[in-house]
Amino acid sequence: MLFPPSLPPASSGRSLGRVETPPEVVRFMVGLAEVPKGGRVLEPACAHGPFLRAFRESHGTDYRFIGVEIDPQALHLPPWAQGVVADFLLWKPEDRFDLVLGNPPYGIVGEESKYPIYVLKEVKGLYKKLLYTWKGKYNLYGAFIEKSVRLLREGGVLVFVVPATWLVLDDFSLLRAFLAREGRTEVYYLGEVFPKKKVSAVVLRFQKKGKGLLLWDTRKDGEHFTAIPWSEDPSWKGEILRFETEWTRKMEAEGVPLGTLLDIRFAARSTEFKKHPAVLTEPKPGLVPVLTGKNLRPGWIDYEKNHAGLWMPKERAKELRHFYATPHLVVAHTKGTRVVAAWDERAYPWREEFHLLPKQVLKVDPKLLVPWLNSQEVQAYVRTLYRDFVPHLTLRMLERIPVSKQYAFSENQKSLENVVQ
Repeated sequence: MLFPPSLPPASSGRSLGRVETPPEVVRFMVGLAEVPKGGRVLEPACAHGPFLRAFRESHGTDYRFIGVEIDPQALHLPPWAQGVVADFLLWKPEDRFDLVLGNPPYGIVGEESKYPIYVLKEVKGLYKKLLYTWKGKYNLYGAFIEKSVRLLREGGVLVFVVPATWLVLDDFSLLRAFLAREGRTEVYYLGEVFPKKKVSAVVLRFQKKGKGLLLWDTRKDGEHFTAIPWSEDPSWKGEILRFETEWTRKMEAEGVPLGTLLDIRFAARSTEFKKHPAVLTEPKPGLVPVLTGKNLRPGWIDYEKNHAGLWMPKERAKELRHFYATPHLVVAHTKGTRVVAAWDERAYPWREEFHLLPKQVLKVDPKLLVPWLNSQEVQAYVRTLYRDFVPHLTLRMLERIPVSKQYAFSENQKSLENVVQ
């Protein structure tokens, strides 16, 4: 079995992405479990096996219990369960499972100075070769989901508690499509249920048969969760998940998607600025501050305060991004799941944020969109659909925001009507 050769004894905490699951969450998940008598029950990244213990207490003893743990110091299972010391993502069991249940580690694998799960960086290349859904930076919990689905027997069930980020982020687009192809997906929104963790969680219940998506809300009554059905999509193909309502559907039916009207670009990265010969780390005559999200407020921009610690000649900013050269619409990327927009009339360099540019085929004045994007109606629209899934507004959220026709010039009304049709 393969696992990192240099795994330190103290790596059972943050460096392996382990977070203890609240007992009420464990009970809720066990209640969603389904397995035939005598079936094989697996808990990945098990440590002392809280899910195996809870399942056995609730469902009885007539099953085979297996726990896999990468850290031998953390593995502590009761005698009725089989413990395996292995890297779960590289583990090759001889048989499939009827139920996979647990709380997989979460975090990005990489360098210690940047990412929480650094002890696994030596085998990251192997993960990427073995796992189809690995995309972008990816998060380890996504890899655990794919591996667990592949270990299920036909009709087998997976029940995981994971962060909600996979519902909307592009890094998980392959994972969502994979789940849609492999079986039926149910998602139960829990919100922030992990103490002292600003992480919105969902329970993923997947069965390796059937098709479609079922989305649930939950209500917590004391120490118990009650599941509330929200929506069902029998033809789900892996699209992002949203808590749609009649009101949000009406807004989208009557408006025009922002991404249809404007091209959405992202700012130059910090590394690009630091490599540019004209960028300095101290102010000098003729230089302007490089702006960040902290300079952006609803409807206005603070051009004086320097939060980035970088300065450069304004006229050379276009060497990093061509759109820095002209006034344009800027929308925050780092303000939580809400929309903060302003018009950059001075055309300054930006290290962060979304930058929105008019498409040539449509005559839309983006300056007129500022009050609409900052409106309470748009804020309510975003909060309703995406709640607290992610800590920031994403491109996919932004491009789908419906634009009311009244926020374009009257002379452009015909162009907008053509887009709607």
